[in-house]
Amino acid sequence: MNKKGEVFFNNKLAGLLEYRDNEFIFTYDPAYLTDSSLPPVSLSFPKKQSEYRSKTLFPFFYGLLAEGIEKMLQCATLKIDENDHFTRLLKTAGRTTIGAITVREAA
Repeated sequence: MNKKGEVFFNNKLAGLLEYRDNEFIFTYDPAYLTDSSLPPVSLSFPKKQSEYRSKTLFPFFYGLLAEGIEKMLQCATLKIDENDHFTRLLKTAGRTTIGAITVREAA
């Protein structure tokens, strides 16, 4: 199953985070990548054209997720498996995250 999320920095499209072929892949948007006034989304993702790949959800994006009772409430309300971190990220990190990064589910 392929899932995608658009990653925004202060509401500017920064890149695409997707799950395909049993891997998480982050790729910068070409316009964001070429704008030297825009910072990398994280120190762990320096701006570059090539993809970042991982078998697990990148720690930076995992860090955007709620924990504890809020996690339990989100999962119960949205009917998400507590271990499905990527779906939880796509369903909850579109508006209320700490910092400049948001992730919105892509079509």
